Amino acid sequence: MTTKIITHKERKIVLGNFISLTTLQGISYILPLVVLPYLIRVIGIEKFGLIAFAQSLVQYFMILTDYGFSLSATRTISLIGEHKKKISALFSSVMTVKFIFAAASFLILCIILYLVPKFKSDWMVYTLCFGSVIGNTLFPVWFFQGKEKMSYIAVVNVISGIIYAICIFIFIKGPEDFLLVPLLGSLLSIISGILGLYIAFKKFRLEFIMQKYSDIKKELKTGWDIFISILAVNAYTTSRVFAVGLLTNNVFTGYYSLAERVANIIQTFPMDSFTRAVYPRISNVFAKNKQRAIAIMYRIQDGITLGFVISLPIAYFIAPWIITLACGVAYKEVVFTLRLLLAAIFFVGANNFKVQFLLVCGKQDLYAKIHVAAALTGLPLIFILIKQFSYAGAALATVLTEAGVFIITSLIVEKLTKKISGR
Repeated sequence: MTTKIITHKERKIVLGNFISLTTLQGISYILPLVVLPYLIRVIGIEKFGLIAFAQSLVQYFMILTDYGFSLSATRTISLIGEHKKKISALFSSVMTVKFIFAAASFLILCIILYLVPKFKSDWMVYTLCFGSVIGNTLFPVWFFQGKEKMSYIAVVNVISGIIYAICIFIFIKGPEDFLLVPLLGSLLSIISGILGLYIAFKKFRLEFIMQKYSDIKKELKTGWDIFISILAVNAYTTSRVFAVGLLTNNVFTGYYSLAERVANIIQTFPMDSFTRAVYPRISNVFAKNKQRAIAIMYRIQDGITLGFVISLPIAYFIAPWIITLACGVAYKEVVFTLRLLLAAIFFVGANNFKVQFLLVCGKQDLYAKIHVAAALTGLPLIFILIKQFSYAGAALATVLTEAGVFIITSLIVEKLTKKISGR
């Protein structure tokens, strides 16, 4: 990028945050590659599939407690600057809402476990997995992102991940120990959340201010469109593992979950770190110079797309080696599913920053409409194709849905940037 588009100071800030997040992602992805083969061999693919299914259910509660604050509150924090009273007020409002939703989530989970036989028989697995929701609620990732201090996220999560991996090798010795897998994950998630809160209060001198209903209502309104968007996105992303678990069995759920986990690594590393590091910075740039922000967006998106054009064909050919590295065995079912998912990864990568730019522009309504439309078509498609092609149907549905999102978003963003530029 030329210095006319991005200044040296902005490069330094974004690069620092990118390195922090990439370090976090790198270690968080390397650790499972070390743990997974051992875990699958010791507890078996069936128990692994059950845990993956439970985690997919719990993921919905994470979406509820997050409520889109990872984007809406992050943007607001980046624009507030150093006004400590306003920062403390926003922090208090967001955390209050998250705590309320966490309590409601646990109540909903208890009702599901009591009323639905499929979940009731393995209630302990789901209950233990719920601890990750509490940890996710406590850890103010959105705050550190908005303040562009991602190193705190990296340090806490890296230490937690290493301890988790060590505990797996120490305590998991046979199939009968499978309940310790979600228990250990939840305990470390909660400890990380508490530590994250401590750092936020200590380093940034925050104060928790009791919020009025009007303040809470304001934050709910601000995050609503993004929440609906994220809920819609997860209706055709998180729901894939959940749908496979409902319509097939724990073994097939394990196969699909493994393929999706590896695909997520390829899709998000290091792209996700970069887009998260750039988001608060480009939001700030857009507020001052819209033309410059548009130029940055297209430059970044072109670079990301080129990266996937080069890397995905390589990933296709070495898929058996990747699965062997991740799982210990090159399961042909997992290799086939991963290769299907690579096509979806391309569409996500070629679209990632364009979608995020809608939020930078304050077009949360358009962001929401795109993903609601994708959910309304993608979710039924997932169930139809799983019924027809088993676990591979989930991958095929993903490719078709992401292709549709790519086409629609590209057209909308092109029209929007022309309007902003006055062309």
